[in-house]
Amino acid sequence: MNNRIEFVEKLSAQIVEWDNQIERIKDKAESTSSKDGIEYSGLISALQLKRNEAAEKLQGISTASDHEWDDLKAGTERVWGEIRNILRDTITKIK
Repeated sequence: MNNRIEFVEKLSAQIVEWDNQIERIKDKAESTSSKDGIEYSGLISALQLKRNEAAEKLQGISTASDHEWDDLKAGTERVWGEIRNILRDTITKIK
């Protein structure tokens, strides 16, 4: 995915999907016991922080030089992987 526009479009769509998944996790957390809800709350906070980090990187991509673009892309892909891992772990714990 070398094309910057394609990358931005894909990440934008992914952020919307993450928002939807986070909302579903919040709904599930609200319907659990208080002990589990507290654990889920921490996981949700971590997800939201990483999601916001990805959104910040997305904003910087459009104004980045070619050299900065490479760095931003690598950083964004790292955050993307972290979010996927946190989501997977959270969904596994909630089930």
